[in-house]
Amino acid sequence: MRNKILTVSAMTAVAVLTLSACAPSTETSTGGSGELQIDVPDIPTQEKLGDYEGEVNIVAWSGFVEADWSDAFTEETGCVVNRRVAGTSDEMVQLMRTGDYDLVSASGDASLRLIAGGDVQPLNLDLIPNFGDDIVEGMKGQIYDTINGKSYGIPIGRGANILQYDSEVVTEEPTSWDVAWEKDSPYAGKVIAYDAPIYIADAAVYLMAHEPDLGITNPYALDEGQLAAAVDLLKQQNEIVSEYWSDPAAQITSFAGGTSVLGTSWEVLRKLTEDDRFKSVLPEEGSTGWSDAWMLATEAKSPNCAYAWMDYASAPEVNGAIAMNFGMAPANAAFCETSAEAQAHCDYFNATNEEYFENVWFWTTPIEQCIDGRTDVTCTNFQQWTDAWLSVKG
Repeated sequence: MRNKILTVSAMTAVAVLTLSACAPSTETSTGGSGELQIDVPDIPTQEKLGDYEGEVNIVAWSGFVEADWSDAFTEETGCVVNRRVAGTSDEMVQLMRTGDYDLVSASGDASLRLIAGGDVQPLNLDLIPNFGDDIVEGMKGQIYDTINGKSYGIPIGRGANILQYDSEVVTEEPTSWDVAWEKDSPYAGKVIAYDAPIYIADAAVYLMAHEPDLGITNPYALDEGQLAAAVDLLKQQNEIVSEYWSDPAAQITSFAGGTSVLGTSWEVLRKLTEDDRFKSVLPEEGSTGWSDAWMLATEAKSPNCAYAWMDYASAPEVNGAIAMNFGMAPANAAFCETSAEAQAHCDYFNATNEEYFENVWFWTTPIEQCIDGRTDVTCTNFQQWTDAWLSVKG
């Protein structure tokens, strides 16, 4: 999981997810959308709202729960917002398992862990009126938060992991990721790469296009042979990498200082660099990406305040404020029509451009059940990816 503006190290090892091998009904389109059929704890859905409990405890990424909108929520509902900022998905999972928090702004590389572990409950969307027609279709019913036809997440925002480059050095706009992966890249030694096990999926996306005989159809569904091929590619890239980044500030510094001239980035980081020479592109192979959602703890002490927050934070103005504060595409498309500034933000982050996001594979926790539909093999899980990433870094 990306480190949301905070400086933290790469992800640590996590418990293996062993899930049943039921055949999934998921589609295998580029975006990986659909409903995953797996054996998960049978947790009831809250049927109706009760009295507000007076507070709600939220684990969130930096910038997602700020005073500007949380104070207004408290005034409206009487629910005081207690925020705990987390820096990684691993930390979020660990905090949610303490039982001290009601809500979490989880990313796709944490969602399935929380669902499979029985840490979060399926949601009653009727209790969240702002989860309606204005939520962009590409963030509904996704494989990382919709299981067995049940929704476990309320979308917040999304973004792609794009190819950023210094146009003063890279004078022609790249069309392929090959300049970041192949050992004969003219920018060898100046390539920056992301530092986390989930980055293995980026290698898999590249292999899907350039080595189709491997049979990879979903970058988060890799059998042992496919994972080995991805690791080989990552080790090849390691020889041309200038540095790996997990701290966004370090990534910006690397580009600004000329240590790196090309590599994986987010749109918001290019924007924050505030230098017109830095450009970005979504290459022809597509890319990975991230999508965040509010998820409700199974043993939430304040479920009614939590439902109220999910609805409040899904309103166009508030969802848009969160998206602008962090730098991502908002989930509620109605925000884009609220002002010229909002429309400019939405255009910059491709908020309603589903054609753009069709080429993005959103982070999904790798599990032993192959989410590409295969039932004749066992896929590799997140623990195996973590071990593999350590072998890449050496």
